[in-house]
Amino acid sequence: MNAPAPAAPDLTGLVVSVLGGTGEQGRGLARRFALAGVTVVLGSRDAVRAQAAAEDLPGQVTGADNAGAARAGDVVVVAVPWDGHRELLESLAGELAGKVVVDCVNPLGFDKQGAYALPVEEGSAAQQAAAVLPDSRVVGAFHHVSAVLLLDESVEQVETDVLVLGDDREATDLVQALAALVPGMRGVYAGRLRNAHQVEALTANLISVNRRYKAHAGVRITDV
Repeated sequence: MNAPAPAAPDLTGLVVSVLGGTGEQGRGLARRFALAGVTVVLGSRDAVRAQAAAEDLPGQVTGADNAGAARAGDVVVVAVPWDGHRELLESLAGELAGKVVVDCVNPLGFDKQGAYALPVEEGSAAQQAAAVLPDSRVVGAFHHVSAVLLLDESVEQVETDVLVLGDDREATDLVQALAALVPGMRGVYAGRLRNAHQVEALTANLISVNRRYKAHAGVRITDV
C-alpha cells in the first residue's frame, strides 16, 4: 500500500520579500506573486525607490530598504546583480537568520561571443549564499524565468518549470509550492545545492537560444 502524499505547504499569510526588487527580474517575480495573492515587500538600497516601484505593481506590494525587506519576509528572494551578491548578503546575515532565502542569481559574464558562466569560489551563487548565511535555509530557484514574460501584462500564464535546489526538504517544498501559485509555472526539485552551478550556468545557454530565435525560452522537464 502506497504511503499518502505529504500535505502541500500552507502558504496562507506568507510574506515574500524580494531583494533587488526594483530590477526587472525582481519586479517581475514580485508582480506574479502579488497577482497570486501573496503579500510582497520590494527591497532596494533606496526605500523611496522601492516604494515607487511597489506602487506600479498590482496586489499587496510595499517597498522598503533591503534590511527592512529582509526583516519583513518569511521567504526572501535574492534577485540582485552578481557583483553585489556577497556584500549584500553579508550585510543582512542577521536579518535573514532563520528565514528561507531563495537565491535566483546567475553569475554570468558577457563578451563579443555572448553570455558565459563565471567561476565561483564556493561553486555557485546559491552555495555562496549558504556559506555567507549559515543560519538561513538557502534554496536555489527561479534562475530561468524570463523577466520580459513576468512583466508582460498580456501574458496570463508563464509556461515554464522552475528548478528548485536545496538541502532542506521543507524549504524546497515551500518554494515549489510558491512557484506553483503562478499560473503556468511548476516547481520541480532538481537536487541539492551542490548541483546549483550547472543550473545557474544553463542561463547562458538560454540567453543564446533567445538571441538566435528571438524568444523568451524557459525550461520544461518531461515525464515528471
